[in-house]
Amino acid sequence: MTVDINDVEKFVAAELETSAKYLTIPSVSAQGRGIKETVTYLTDWFQDLGADQVKVFDQYQNPAVFASFTGNSAKTILFYNHYDVQPPDPLDEWESDPFDPTVRNGKLFARGVCDDKGELMSRLAVVRYFQEHGGLPCNLKFFIEGEEEIGSPNVGKYAQDAAEYLSCDAVIWEGGGKNEAEKFQIIAGTKGVASFEAEVTTAQSDAHSSLAPYLDNAAWRLVQGLATLYGPDRKIKAEHFYDNVQPLSPYAAEQVAQQEPDFDTQAVVDTFGVSHGKLPVAKPFTAVMTEPTITINGLSAGYEGDGVKTVIPRRAKAKLDCRLVPGQDPETIVGYLQDQLVKNGFPDIKLHFLLGEDAYRTNLEDPFVQLGKRVAAEVYGQDQVVLVPNQPGGGPMLPFFEVTQAPLMGIGVHYAASTPHAPNENIRLTDYQQASGYLARLLEEFSQQA
Repeated sequence: MTVDINDVEKFVAAELETSAKYLTIPSVSAQGRGIKETVTYLTDWFQDLGADQVKVFDQYQNPAVFASFTGNSAKTILFYNHYDVQPPDPLDEWESDPFDPTVRNGKLFARGVCDDKGELMSRLAVVRYFQEHGGLPCNLKFFIEGEEEIGSPNVGKYAQDAAEYLSCDAVIWEGGGKNEAEKFQIIAGTKGVASFEAEVTTAQSDAHSSLAPYLDNAAWRLVQGLATLYGPDRKIKAEHFYDNVQPLSPYAAEQVAQQEPDFDTQAVVDTFGVSHGKLPVAKPFTAVMTEPTITINGLSAGYEGDGVKTVIPRRAKAKLDCRLVPGQDPETIVGYLQDQLVKNGFPDIKLHFLLGEDAYRTNLEDPFVQLGKRVAAEVYGQDQVVLVPNQPGGGPMLPFFEVTQAPLMGIGVHYAASTPHAPNENIRLTDYQQASGYLARLLEEFSQQA
């Protein structure tokens, strides 16, 4: 049997109203909202689909849900997804309720529809399709965690605890879709991340701002110290920061170079309203794939309320993150930055490590990745598929590779203007349907591989 992709697309479209109920649950891990309700919803959903086994792992913070289905071949694919979403704030910038899925102009709007509830909706709609059309082509397993949006602090422990359940031949990860040039992306890895705080205290109390000629200001002290770590060339100025960076393989480097001309800087400018109308690097796609970063996420010091209060702040804090590439250990990286602050004359600025995830890349020449590319070329068009070594964001791929020793590949339903983490997060319904058809064909082809 060769699956009829058009038939799959019609099926998942008809299932959408039911599938979209998943989007109504505000499963915001940062706020602890909707977690129990979502776990119950997922276990009921899997049982309704006829899963052979449904198990909840709940020994850590937010539970993880595992389910398995028996197919018509001995091959096994494991799906990774997460059920938690980002907070919907700022609410006044949403054009509709973020937890009331709404279709406008061929797009489905809701918090989490791109990242990444929409992908699980697609995957489970495909499961139902096969079960109503002769059975699943291969064995399927699902592992769905609830802490991805807070850095997956426990997923490594969950994966180890669930190791006996996770054996598989390949892993399909969350995330993927169409890029700025409308080409379908197959993503083989994630960047790592180190999240940390910087803090400095210069006095025991705030002071009147008239004393600024001779009193230290914690806010100035903090920003001046942080500025020594990052130059106008956008490079991190810390000894050893780049020492262990693993370069791309020649094949991966070639894939990246081929995609640079497709990167639509104007689309990025339009999507995010970039103030000066251009991006500050010559090769933004190459940079986001291959370069580590340091970012100030937020600053806090002194009086921040309405009106005027003329004070010298005694204490200042900042939240930062580094996006990392394979070879860079998150805690070690924060240590390098702390050492550099001391060397630069800012020993009083203390860095506090919060959480980290390691980077990971599957070999782009792996047979599973190449199968994904071949099937995608049949569905999307020969010149409409690209291989991406790693997505710019983080994700706990490495713990799953360590447990499964299987190749990992991210495919999904989003497009370049899906705006995950931002107001009016959305997917296009045509992409959702097409990605579902692609997944069905991929499962069928994979089941037939030797």
